Amino acid sequence: MTGPTSTTATGVRADGRKVFTKSLPDAPPLFFSREAVGLRALRAAGARVPEVVEVSDTSIVLGFVEQGGHRTAASEERFGQELADLHRSTAQEAGPGPGVRYGAVDGEPTAYLGACPVDLTPTRTWHESWVERRLAPLARRACDEGRLDARTAALAEQVDADRLGPVEPPTLVHGDLWGGNRLVDDRGRSWLVDPCAHRGHREVDLAMMQLFGGFSGRALAAYVEAHPLAPGWQDRVAVYQSVPLLVHAILFGGAYGVQAGDALRAAVR
Repeated sequence: MTGPTSTTATGVRADGRKVFTKSLPDAPPLFFSREAVGLRALRAAGARVPEVVEVSDTSIVLGFVEQGGHRTAASEERFGQELADLHRSTAQEAGPGPGVRYGAVDGEPTAYLGACPVDLTPTRTWHESWVERRLAPLARRACDEGRLDARTAALAEQVDADRLGPVEPPTLVHGDLWGGNRLVDDRGRSWLVDPCAHRGHREVDLAMMQLFGGFSGRALAAYVEAHPLAPGWQDRVAVYQSVPLLVHAILFGGAYGVQAGDALRAAVR
């Protein structure tokens, strides 16, 4: 998802490493540090992400990923399997029980989906994390800003826990897994960038993959084969696409408000 307009540059450090730098003089609070936390969490869990070389209030410096590889049937299947491995392994680490938390990986609630602040306050239930702290507040904001009518915005309040699928242990998700946040290097390997990483339901990533294109059906099929989803997951795509669509409606307006409304209606149908 597109974030604030930042300046980007590549360069070579004194130690010979090629790096990629994003800079934003008026970055929102913790904007780059939260990106760094997400990248480090994904990297620690075994995901392929650029190394965080340096981070400040106004910039982040990452190891450079040499792009140029083509997305083939084989690379798509590998990506689906790698995402399944990430979700499976981190859910096992979390385990069931009263100590389980959804939301921020480190307890800090500040997060950004693109340029839009979202609340990742740790919670005991997935419904509180997804609906009470993200879906409903974003719907109200979209309504206040004229992107969504009040009747449609109110539908967010009707999304109950049953509509989010069977309870699963929280897993580490990328959180903003649209096609632009996956890079393919010159060896055909997939890399993840620009996360809104948190502990949540794995269907968040799968729904986002289906929203704006950039992933083939082979990636999704490989994922489902490696880590089967609970029955009815196709019916839950709308509820998990509602949050990014509301963010797009808030940031960009236009047809995104219509799409967000359609997703909310489908989520409570």
